Amino acid sequence: MTYVQDDNIIFVGNKPVMNYVLAVVTQFTNGAQEVSVKARGKAISRAVDTTEIALGRFLQNVEKRSITTSTDLVDTENGKTNVSSIEIVLGLRPDTTRTPV
Repeated sequence: MTYVQDDNIIFVGNKPVMNYVLAVVTQFTNGAQEVSVKARGKAISRAVDTTEIALGRFLQNVEKRSITTSTDLVDTENGKTNVSSIEIVLGLRPDTTRTPV
């Protein structure tokens, strides 16, 4: 599921990577100074691909600010289980005076 909140968080799920890349680029084009890409479990690799494609092909003046990994306790039909998660924060470079695209 892809949805973008007002606080510039992109939640990565099962859709194609380019859908998430477009969401990241759109956030920066609309004036965001910082965008957070979050994913859990099997979607972690898709989140990493999203940020690398966005930075490599589309966003010239944006850099990775931080990468945070953690483990979330999630309720499933079989009880509680641990799921890995990642948050990658992208932001405009400090010397940027124009749009990132």
